[in-house]
Amino acid sequence: MIFVGIDVAKDKHDCFICNSAGEVLFSAFTIPNSMEGFNSLYEKIKSSCDDLSNVKVGLEATGHYSYNLLGYLLDKGCPTFVINPLHTNLYRKSLSLRKTKTDKVDAHTIAMMLMSDVNLKSYSNTLYHNEELKSLTRYRFDKVSQRAKLKQSVSRLVNILFPELEKLVPTLHMKSVYALLSEYPSAHHIAGAHMTRLTNILYTTSRGHYDRDTAIRFRNTARNSIGSVMPAKSLELRHTIKLIDELTSEIDEIESAIKEIMDKINSPIMSIRGVGYRMAAMIIAEIGDFDMFSSPDKILAYAGLSPSTYQSGQMTSTHSHMEKRGSRCLRYALFNATKYVCRWEPTFTVYLEKKLAEGKHYNVAVSHAAKKLVRVIFHLQKTGQAFQA
Repeated sequence: MIFVGIDVAKDKHDCFICNSAGEVLFSAFTIPNSMEGFNSLYEKIKSSCDDLSNVKVGLEATGHYSYNLLGYLLDKGCPTFVINPLHTNLYRKSLSLRKTKTDKVDAHTIAMMLMSDVNLKSYSNTLYHNEELKSLTRYRFDKVSQRAKLKQSVSRLVNILFPELEKLVPTLHMKSVYALLSEYPSAHHIAGAHMTRLTNILYTTSRGHYDRDTAIRFRNTARNSIGSVMPAKSLELRHTIKLIDELTSEIDEIESAIKEIMDKINSPIMSIRGVGYRMAAMIIAEIGDFDMFSSPDKILAYAGLSPSTYQSGQMTSTHSHMEKRGSRCLRYALFNATKYVCRWEPTFTVYLEKKLAEGKHYNVAVSHAAKKLVRVIFHLQKTGQAFQA
């Protein structure tokens, strides 16, 4: 066997190649982060072993810096292992008590880890090509978080400029309310608005739900409002609503791209009532290749949904909390998908009610249902079967 350790950086990569006998074939060397450097590395690997099935290449998980090199090695057919930097750090410390850390030492450490036959699983093409879906779902997650913060700003500004408006509508975050506030961003502006124009805005944007009587009620309330007259806040409100509209348009475009990929994947977890395109996409994207996990419990641990344990001597903790480690996005997707599944799928509804009857807090009961959902998802993905209650 030939073992290749690679320490990834932005502009260059440090490499080390040895065989299973411990013989150093290529001492630590550096390649540029370019096609010329990639080809140079591949030539050294090929000169060491003709059969690529006898090669193991390891590199640290360094986000986007390793993505291009990883794709190159997979396309060349090299079995590649992506290793958590925490593992390499602990392994390096186990070899020596000296505080020695350089890129060349890290490359050597990664090669030694591969040689020691630790429990590692090679990176698959499924994981690599799944990155597009993962990028889209995480990008959408960030955009939705940004929009949520802007909506909080809208609520804050309306509470200053026209606090009574909140009692006149089911929610401030409606298309008709945003259209109204974009043109009349305070009680003072609405109080002086022309009735025909005010009625037209509300009627058009609400699709006929708000008529002239509603416009009259809005204007009369505005004339008796305690809202402040602050041009700076009104300008901020207008700009915030404009940003929300732009983000909503971007999120719709992202979701369209996600749906297109999900239609091609045609995952069986979509057969579970309550699991929509968005949550299913995030779950599949974050888990990646299900063959990387030997059991549902390992997916739970990866999502950080497993209960923490603490035992020392005769003391054992009786109040275990969720670990909350691993993929934050996966934990978010599983927890939120579970809430909808418990609402629409009778089997899960009964299970949630059982946990609530045991005296568990709602969120704790949902976490138990989430574990049940992970077991179901794992089975469906492994067998390709559709969900049957």
